[in-house]
Amino acid sequence: MFDNVCRFLAESFSADFATWLIGEPVELTELSPSELSLEPIRADALILLQSDDLVLHIEFQTEPKAVIPFRMTDYRLRVYRRFPRKRMLQYVIYLQPSTSELVQQTAFVLENTRHEFRVIRLWQQPSDVFFSTPGLLPFATLSQTDDKARTLQQVAEVIEEINDTRIQSNIVASTAVLAGLVLDKGLIKR
Repeated sequence: MFDNVCRFLAESFSADFATWLIGEPVELTELSPSELSLEPIRADALILLQSDDLVLHIEFQTEPKAVIPFRMTDYRLRVYRRFPRKRMLQYVIYLQPSTSELVQQTAFVLENTRHEFRVIRLWQQPSDVFFSTPGLLPFATLSQTDDKARTLQQVAEVIEEINDTRIQSNIVASTAVLAGLVLDKGLIKR
């Protein structure tokens, strides 16, 4: 369920994600993993977005997994095979706090091969980052905040100001699902 929400947000609000991760509102379109030949990897919330010269690869994870560094390397090589001239930025975004050393891994190393990627641990990100655009609002309660319930209330206040009812309802639903990782369902409903 969390995977689907994250995928929906990244695909529906790709400019918001590009602004956050790349630093500029790049126009991105979806790149299907099936376009990358070979056997598809069964990935949690794999999102591949592309522009004319860039591929943005985002993996959302609720729990750390040892296979992530290899997966990131594998997808980098698959994209290179198909689009050798495109730059690629890769992010693993961990949704829930973890003390596992796996959430610190930013590289795959095998003999003479080394591939690096970026890792974002949401619980270490300042909350204000997620208030800048509608597509990021649902992640605010997962961010670095002393009062997650108060942060959820602030998100609700910002959502109320969204004029487009379709966007508003999608953000409300996404926020409720993701907040369920850290808050009681009864509190979320209130």
